[in-house]
Amino acid sequence: MKRLFLNIFLISCLVFIQGCAVAGGIFKAGMVWGILLVVALIAGIIALVARSRK
Repeated sequence: MKRLFLNIFLISCLVFIQGCAVAGGIFKAGMVWGILLVVALIAGIIALVARSRK
C-alpha cells in the first residue's frame, strides 16, 4: 500500500512540474510580446509627434 501511494505521489508531482513549465513558457512569450508592443507604440507616438511639428 505504501508503494502504491508513493507511485501515485511521484506521478502527480511529475504532472504538476510539467504543467508549471508550460505555464512559464507561455508567460515568457507574453512578456516578450508585451515589451515589443510597448516599444512599437512609443516609436509610433514619437513618429506622430515628429511629423506634426514639420
